[in-house]
Amino acid sequence: MKQQVSAGSIMGRSAVKKRVALLVVLLVVTASVAYPAPADKVLATVGDWVGLKIPSIEKPFVLGLDLQGGTRLEYSADLSRVDESEQRSAMDGVRDVIERRVNTIGVSEPLVQIGQAGKDWRVTVELAGIQDISDAITLIGETPILEFKEQNTEPQRQLTDEERGQIVEANTAADAKADEMLKKALDDPGSFEQLVAETTEDTTTKGSNGDLGFIKTNPDYLEIYDATKQKDAGTVYPNVITTPRWNIIARVEEVKDAGTEIFAHHILIRYAGATNSTSTRTKEDARALIEDIKAGATSENFIDTAMTTSEEPGANETGGALGWFSIGDMVKAFEDAAFALPVDGISDVVETQFGYHLIYKSGERSVNDVRVRAIFIKKTMESDIVPPQEDWKNTELTGKNLKRAYLDFDPNMGAAQVALTFDDEGTKMFADITRRNVGQPVAIFLDNQPISVPTVESEITGGQAVISGNFTIVEAKLLAQRLNAGALPVPINLIAQQSVGPTLGRDSVNASLIASLWGFALVALFMLLLYRLPGLLAILNLGLYVVVSLAIFKLVPVTLTLAGIAGFILSIGIAVDANVLVFERFKEEIKLGKSLRNALEEAFKRAWTSIRDGNMTTLISCAVLYWFSSSIIKGFALTLAIGILLSMFSAVVATRTVLRYVSGFGWAQRNPWLFPGTRKPMPTGTDSSDRPTTV
Repeated sequence: MKQQVSAGSIMGRSAVKKRVALLVVLLVVTASVAYPAPADKVLATVGDWVGLKIPSIEKPFVLGLDLQGGTRLEYSADLSRVDESEQRSAMDGVRDVIERRVNTIGVSEPLVQIGQAGKDWRVTVELAGIQDISDAITLIGETPILEFKEQNTEPQRQLTDEERGQIVEANTAADAKADEMLKKALDDPGSFEQLVAETTEDTTTKGSNGDLGFIKTNPDYLEIYDATKQKDAGTVYPNVITTPRWNIIARVEEVKDAGTEIFAHHILIRYAGATNSTSTRTKEDARALIEDIKAGATSENFIDTAMTTSEEPGANETGGALGWFSIGDMVKAFEDAAFALPVDGISDVVETQFGYHLIYKSGERSVNDVRVRAIFIKKTMESDIVPPQEDWKNTELTGKNLKRAYLDFDPNMGAAQVALTFDDEGTKMFADITRRNVGQPVAIFLDNQPISVPTVESEITGGQAVISGNFTIVEAKLLAQRLNAGALPVPINLIAQQSVGPTLGRDSVNASLIASLWGFALVALFMLLLYRLPGLLAILNLGLYVVVSLAIFKLVPVTLTLAGIAGFILSIGIAVDANVLVFERFKEEIKLGKSLRNALEEAFKRAWTSIRDGNMTTLISCAVLYWFSSSIIKGFALTLAIGILLSMFSAVVATRTVLRYVSGFGWAQRNPWLFPGTRKPMPTGTDSSDRPTTV
């Protein structure tokens, strides 16, 4: 029998070079994601050069509880009053409520899990980086509140004479206190920070000791900026700055140049279709009209002309005055034309989405931005005594009257909807509510947040209703879970609490990093000693594998835990294992007398099935661990699975491509000691296995 092995299937040199170039691009891109500091500097330099602001690619790793620090809480759920067939659904609803509640306190990547031990149900909550654990415990432990509300059409209650007197009395005291603080600040400006610490009543700025930062673009501090923008650093503003809520004493901490601002008037002519326009004239007629106005407009008569011709609301009184404004305050076309004008200049016709404009620039000045430190003395407002009228008012119908909520489908349209069933008392109350609100919306609130606002089509007396809308099946099922979580009596009790400090987490990261570096170094030494140049190239490709893995961990994102890092380190060993299989096969092919390139091709081809099958069994194990294990094991399984998939790419694609590239050089053929299993220079042409042989 004859056996023919063709060398023609070996990839061409140009194709190999292209693949190497793609690997280099992949390395640069993923390294920039994994460690973005150098790339961000380059992007910032390019942005400055082209005049554009290029966003940073900085994206932090998501750390789990054991690395970032935080708290793990474990609760037991009392389902004694819930039918056994509905316990799983009830616990799913409880998990949903806890997740939403934890999200409101700003926890990064909270993990909420439910589990069953015998007949007991448990809820485990992991809060990474949580600061106020007592608030979290209180928030999580509350029973979900389900409410049905109707529109509030009652008039706002008016203040009594006594309440008005209370406001006057309180604000008189606030004014006196502000005057006293201002006097102290003016007498001794150096004591201002101490005065802030002792007297400010604004909790949002107390933590920074009254430092508001630079405030020019902050709309919350407009009055403070207008008062202080012309003052020098270190100056206490000589008057109390007043707003409806606060008396403010301010000191300028720092001043910086913020460009220029201009004062302008304009004439606006609208046409049909322009934004906020009710005009019926055509665009062509509007253009002709404003051209006629421009022909007679001068700097002396522009304001009077604006009062008689401009279609801007109020222009007959303001003369089209826009006040002082800076770049970024107006639409671009308008501000470009306005800032390009000299003082006392009138623009050509400018078109914006609002219509046609003529602009008269009457002033220009430089403007500063100021960093301000302030003392806030609180004033009493009417809303403190009589709160603003709520849009919705409570009814007596609550979650305790809801028997069940479940996913249903519209029999006519097939659309997903949520069906509700009330108890006897709830049936009567719901009938009363719907009778009062035919044609009006009724809101369903869960934990004081509206989750559905259906419109009542007719009185509903059967104790059943549906919430219809543009729901997907998933959305309708989720809404039913939320409703059931509020309706079912599922109290939870805290039974265990474990805190992990950020120092311990940091120590764990450092220990893991040291272990990873030692492992990498030992593996590199092993590969170099046994496999020489291919071993070195495999280690270099292992670097590509590491940065691609880290980039994926950031982009997915994968929440990294100690177990997850362990899975990642293990996957590095698996990546090396694949290279070992290839290189051992390569040694065997060389012993058969094959050329370097043919031996490489055959080694990768014959080792692939072993690599594939071995990794597939590990991936199956990862899938089982991920779907049927706890959060800690899930992190291990996920990072290991990602690593295995990337290791196959690294070993079979990246290492193979680089070896193809290197083997094409003459020095590789002339130095057999660089490759394992070789004793003498290898042929560059057809080897013994390329010729027909008789077996």
